[in-house]
Amino acid sequence: MRNKYLSLLPGLLVLLLFPMGPTAQNSKACALRCPPNSSCVNGTACRCASGFISSSGEIFTDPLESCNDINECGPPSPVYCGSSAECQNTEGGYHCTCSPGYEPVSGATIFRNESENTCRDVDECSSGWHQCHNSTVCVNTVGSYRCHCRQGWEPKPGFQDKQRNTICKEISFPTWTAPSGIKSQALSHFFNRIQDLGRNFSSASVLNTVRDLVQEMGDLLETPGDLKTLPFSEQHFVVTNLLFGLENVLRGVSKALPKGSFTFNSSAGIELSLEVQAPSYRNITLIQKQTKMMLTWDTVHDSGDSGLAVVGLLSTSGMDRFLAEAPLVLDAEELTTLYETHRGLLQENSHILLSDVISAFITNKDTENLRSPVTFVFQHSVTPGPREKVHCVYWEHGQNGSGHWDTRGCWVTSTRDNSTTCQCSHLSIFAVLMAHYSVQEEDPTLTVITYVGLSLSLLCLLLTALTFLLCKAIQNTSTSLHLQLSLCLFLAHLLFLTAIDRTENKVLCAIIAGALHYLYLASFTWMLLVGLHLFLSARNLMVVNYSSINRFMKKAMFPVGYGVPAVIVAISAASRPHLYGTSTSCWLHSEKGFKWGFLGPVCAIFSVNLAFFLMTLWILKSKLCSLNSEVSTLQNTRMLTFKATAQLFILGCTWFLGILQVGPAARVMAYLFTIINSLQGVFIFLVYCLLSQQVREQYRKWLKRIRKTKAEPEKYTLSSRTMSDGCKHSEET
Repeated sequence: MRNKYLSLLPGLLVLLLFPMGPTAQNSKACALRCPPNSSCVNGTACRCASGFISSSGEIFTDPLESCNDINECGPPSPVYCGSSAECQNTEGGYHCTCSPGYEPVSGATIFRNESENTCRDVDECSSGWHQCHNSTVCVNTVGSYRCHCRQGWEPKPGFQDKQRNTICKEISFPTWTAPSGIKSQALSHFFNRIQDLGRNFSSASVLNTVRDLVQEMGDLLETPGDLKTLPFSEQHFVVTNLLFGLENVLRGVSKALPKGSFTFNSSAGIELSLEVQAPSYRNITLIQKQTKMMLTWDTVHDSGDSGLAVVGLLSTSGMDRFLAEAPLVLDAEELTTLYETHRGLLQENSHILLSDVISAFITNKDTENLRSPVTFVFQHSVTPGPREKVHCVYWEHGQNGSGHWDTRGCWVTSTRDNSTTCQCSHLSIFAVLMAHYSVQEEDPTLTVITYVGLSLSLLCLLLTALTFLLCKAIQNTSTSLHLQLSLCLFLAHLLFLTAIDRTENKVLCAIIAGALHYLYLASFTWMLLVGLHLFLSARNLMVVNYSSINRFMKKAMFPVGYGVPAVIVAISAASRPHLYGTSTSCWLHSEKGFKWGFLGPVCAIFSVNLAFFLMTLWILKSKLCSLNSEVSTLQNTRMLTFKATAQLFILGCTWFLGILQVGPAARVMAYLFTIINSLQGVFIFLVYCLLSQQVREQYRKWLKRIRKTKAEPEKYTLSSRTMSDGCKHSEET
């Protein structure tokens, strides 16, 4: 019995491994057991049902394979259900349904292909299927909806407009308070009226509120009362508060305005133009009697925002009476252009406003760096003269609550007799201002002194260099330093005299400017080395062996004297090569502080030389106090003291006088600077050659040789004549 049951085990195992499908069970011709979702083809093969496939394909022979569902909605060939519809995969099939926010017109919720697609957008707003708060308005979108704040409302803190969960509140009147510390009845009355307007404000009465704001500002400017008696600084403080305060209030309350164009005027000449519109591709232009503003839509509106935006232009006629003596700060580039246009001294004497003071604002408060500049056209009745410069300015809010006129980010594109066109990269309080400048033309006397002095310096520097080169008896470390200094100054002065004004060729002018930059820096570097050597010599005055000083100076002087200026010029040229050469001279441009590539090292060298000078004097003072009556030592100390004083005068005083050319004494300092600086070579020749005993002795030797050389031909000539006369006498006898 037991063996009988054991004989049934192989058949039971086959049944467990190959479960029979219904088809296989009914087919007597198929001996093969096919997996689920398949049918028997014959005794050796099976076929997957529709919507399924095996790894070997639709028909397979391996009994271990299985039929898997085909995802008709996925790659490589997904079913296209048409627009606004989605494909849904099912076990052994698929169907199409409308996307969220759409519904089928036919009423059939599922379909098979694009031809059966009848999906259309569901208007959630009209159907009442939306979930917008009652403070918002439902706006249907394709396939969805948004909740917009009602006109005259704004999102509550923590919420954003045009979202499904937006919650809004009614627009409130912005806070505007009187400037602190200003005692004025007229100003107090004005702000009392502003507070009344704020308490009575509602979005429904926004037009009346804006009209009243313009009228109140006009009344204050027309009858300022005791505001005119305030000091200028307090008047500027009040102007800053009025201009920026009114702009902020108008920007806030105008959000409640409906779409359209609005113009408000006061009896005193205040004019306000507002443009409220939805996104578009056209430019926006606001035109008033004396002013026109043009800007593009992308400047006004945030990208992707479909709500209304406000553009405003406010002209405040009469505001200029409170802006007397308001400071003007010019942009560095504009100031440089002015100074380089006129080679003489340029000073602003006064400035006046040519136009009304205007305020330009938009809904977006972030107007510091606009995508594209805004264009303003100002009309004015005054024609600028030859020494009068027109500036496009804006009112800069100071940290102390006051303000000043500034030109940064604004520039003049064109100016005529009665109009000026400006462009600005930001929005603020603008005006056109005309400044009168007094120009001191080039002094012909200074020019003559410069050319005569530099010519004498060139001659003396050449003599100094030849002396140090040819006089071997005096050649040492000190003379080597003075020789290099003389050569650099000679080349710098020669290039200055012959090529400083060669501005016709910009490339050549830039090369000349770079060469002058290097030669003058090298001159100052050698001045520093001379000062250092003088200090080290004074410190080691009582030491007989100077070899350590000489070795140090010989190793360091050439790499420092010529290498440091080369590095500075290379960095300057690599960073801003276009700033070498100006429109009037081949020198460094003042733009972006480029001249500090020369002035910085010069000031540093002057400061170090001054320190060396003071330390040298201190050392010499202590040496003089401790000296005995030894004459040679006393003479050396006095000579070092004299040379140290001369060193400061020649190498420091000349350039320090250039810094002092300001104020009433500017003309005197200019003459002193020109005389001493142009004669610098003469002073060097005087101090280091004519006043040097060794050099004077060498000059005497050279003069004796020259006289001896001239005397020999004369002696020979005299002897010849004597012999000739003797011969003639003998013949006659």
